Amino acid sequence: MISHLLKPEFDELIEKKDWITLKESMQDVPAVDVAELIEGIDSKVGVVVFRLLKKQKAAEVFTHLSNAKEVELLDLLSKQQLQEVLSNLEPDDRVAILEELPGHLTQKVLGSLGPEEQLEVKKMLGYPPESVGRQMTSRYVKVKADWTVDKAMNHVRKFGFSAETVNVLYVVDDKEKLIDDLRLNQLILADPQDKIADITDDTFVALSAFDDQEHAVEMLSKYDRVAMPVVDSDGILIGIVTIDDIIDIAQEEATEDFHKGAAVAPLKKTYRETSILSLFSKRVSWLLILVIVNLLSSGVIEYYEEVLASAIALAFFIPLLIDSGGNTGAQSATIMVRAIAIGDVKLSHWIRTAGKEIFVGIMLGLAMGLASGVLGLFRGGWEIGLVVGLSMVCIVLVANLIGALLPFILTRVNIDPAVASSPLITTIADVTGLLIYFSIAAAILQTV
Repeated sequence: MISHLLKPEFDELIEKKDWITLKESMQDVPAVDVAELIEGIDSKVGVVVFRLLKKQKAAEVFTHLSNAKEVELLDLLSKQQLQEVLSNLEPDDRVAILEELPGHLTQKVLGSLGPEEQLEVKKMLGYPPESVGRQMTSRYVKVKADWTVDKAMNHVRKFGFSAETVNVLYVVDDKEKLIDDLRLNQLILADPQDKIADITDDTFVALSAFDDQEHAVEMLSKYDRVAMPVVDSDGILIGIVTIDDIIDIAQEEATEDFHKGAAVAPLKKTYRETSILSLFSKRVSWLLILVIVNLLSSGVIEYYEEVLASAIALAFFIPLLIDSGGNTGAQSATIMVRAIAIGDVKLSHWIRTAGKEIFVGIMLGLAMGLASGVLGLFRGGWEIGLVVGLSMVCIVLVANLIGALLPFILTRVNIDPAVASSPLITTIADVTGLLIYFSIAAAILQTV
């Protein structure tokens, strides 16, 4: 980012109202940096600065603004200015903006679009939230199978400027059904008189408009594509999804998983735009649930009160044991959630995974059990050392297995495995760890 270097000059030109110099200086500044500069000024001044940008640059800058700033600028722009900005936006960007706008601005924005653009936006808004249909664009280049390569190249030259990408071309029949996709270099290297049908193999990978957007991320990554076609139930080409949109989706999904992994309901806006009340509501529900679950831990301690009273040294090792179990389970769950997310592990692999994690758990348990057993020996004698050592082996083994299998269970019941979060795993491990610890303590100390 270079916006912080430009800000002093930017502020000075605004203060002097030297709009001509400001307009010239902004032409060579990347759109993302212009957006950051506009974010930092009052919207009434920001809309003046925004009007200085060329149409295409203005549209690009608009896509980098925060939702709050977009709303403020849209409210201040005239219908004609709105039309200029929105006509240069990709359809998926228009949809993303409309989804976040208040009602009166939604009507204003739709009213600034032409009939065809309105129809396209309304159609995309009809697809489920977070579906491929909301992310696709209709700006692509398609060619017919019976065309010559020369005709196809002329078509690319004529219409390619308005496409989001010309790296990939789409071959359709007379009914607009997708036949194949071609990379531009295949056209360039082919004989100009060859038919398009001669250089296609009729094999392609396509997405459905109703696929989840996370599936699009996986598919573009798996097939190493810069764009992928989107078809309807009849195989008709209705749009494409490009890598730049997918990168944004991947970032959103990763952020959502980070939030869920910390037992926080995912934020719908950026942190800066989220109010204190909203932050509270996103976090309090999970914390209250975990408080209730933690009451089980208190119940276990109360149940084994006599065992604890008979050997008070047992209390010294409660934090060590339950924290070790929670940490082990959280490690295992994190590894498994990511492995499932990237397709490295399938649901059908759960038995093999369980077997693998049992051995890992035993090895971890023995290493940690030996260390904690020695500590117990010095703090409470050989009986306490034996109890603590055996408990650590069993707790680590069980926690590791719970952490590995819980994501499978949640995925099977159509719950995002990211909710197998560290706090959730830790809480479950706390309860099971205490049960294991006091059961072993009762069995050994009562027989000694």
